[in-house]
Amino acid sequence: MTVVTRFAPSPTGFLHIGGARTALFNQLYAQRYGGQFLLRIEDTDPARSTDAAKRAILDGLRWLGLEWDGAPVYQSDRLERHAAVAQELLDAGGAYRCYCSPDELAAMREAARRRGSGRLYDGTWRDRNPAEAPEGVAPVVRLRAPLDGETVVDDAVQGRVTVRNDQLDDMVLLRADGTPTYMLSVVVDDHDMDITHIVRGDDHLTNAFRQTLIYRAMGWDIPAFAHIPLIHGPDGAKLSKRHGALGVEAYRDMGFPPEAVCNYLARLGWSHGDDEIFSMAQAADWFDLKDVGRSPARFDPAKLTSLSAHYIREMADGPLADMIEPLVAGLLGAPLSQTQRTRLRAGLSGLKPRAKTLADLAESALFYCRPRPLAPDAKAAKLLDDAGKARLALGRAAIAGLDDWSAGHAEAAIRAAAESSGEKLGSLAQPLRAALTGSTVSPGIFEVLEVLGRAESLGRIDDSLGRTAG
Repeated sequence: MTVVTRFAPSPTGFLHIGGARTALFNQLYAQRYGGQFLLRIEDTDPARSTDAAKRAILDGLRWLGLEWDGAPVYQSDRLERHAAVAQELLDAGGAYRCYCSPDELAAMREAARRRGSGRLYDGTWRDRNPAEAPEGVAPVVRLRAPLDGETVVDDAVQGRVTVRNDQLDDMVLLRADGTPTYMLSVVVDDHDMDITHIVRGDDHLTNAFRQTLIYRAMGWDIPAFAHIPLIHGPDGAKLSKRHGALGVEAYRDMGFPPEAVCNYLARLGWSHGDDEIFSMAQAADWFDLKDVGRSPARFDPAKLTSLSAHYIREMADGPLADMIEPLVAGLLGAPLSQTQRTRLRAGLSGLKPRAKTLADLAESALFYCRPRPLAPDAKAAKLLDDAGKARLALGRAAIAGLDDWSAGHAEAAIRAAAESSGEKLGSLAQPLRAALTGSTVSPGIFEVLEVLGRAESLGRIDDSLGRTAG
């Protein structure tokens, strides 16, 4: 048997973090067993489904690297097929038409609640002669569900779960306007897509019993179910926006590398020993549903941020520069020149250790790309008072004639100038930092000199001294 999994989001909003984890688990399980990971967009609710949401889901999955096999299946393209299956059930006696009015249904539900019964529909039209149907009433089509016995779901995560059939009423398969319900559409699509394993949130567990009845009524093989616990916030409450339950695009915009997000999501509810940091290739080799816990996972933004910092530190400078260049250009309000790109790449090694997100890194790298003259911030401006400028001029004189413009030679020259003038090294280095970066915080100032190069360094110093570079 070839394992086939699927991710089936409804395009009513962004791809949220819980949905992204579900997609990831489905992809990892398919990869582990050499199978396929399919995508289905459940867009049968035209009032709530939007093209923007569809694009956001596809873009979010691609950004995370969760590529699916084949073309996406759009449920709205398959309505005729869903209705045809309902007709098959009607023809075989596995379904029937119900002509109850909304008022009658409301009365039945109220009576069922008073009895404490989960069967909200009392089967009025189950065995009634259709010839008795009232004129002008469009019927719904209902499944003829078993009245006794049990329905059992052997869930790969939750274990064996059982419900009495007298708690499962004759669900609607086709509405009065002929459109299929969610329950019918999902079963038909999963069957036609040859889905072998349905991995989804445990809020769908009750749906599994009803869907199992449709599979049995059609004589179809029932996929294996795996209902994974939902994600909670750090306080144990259901995850919400205040906990960080944002769309995947929000994490992208905040500057979290996709590798870090995937690594973090993989650890939310699944574990492989004590391994915390791993590639998705490793995760695909290790992942199995038996290692998914039954308790809700807790979303911890601090852990995600820590992973983000790790991935940034470990990333090669070239790819990292490519990732943050658009962010830096956005901060500058203009595309980067080749000279700016070269400086950006050369300066990353000194910036990576402090960065927590790509946005942090872009912000801290911005000074390498700013056009002259730089506007110093308030703290840097204080270092460029008359005394500071005098020290800056001393430092400039020490490095201006260097044959080898490197961090090591610049440091040696500045140290020698400080000693000969009776100054501390920091007294010369701080005004240099203010002039070269516009800030009091930066990588090592001698590294900054090397990355900026002779012409740019002397030009920035001369801008701060108020004179034209020579």
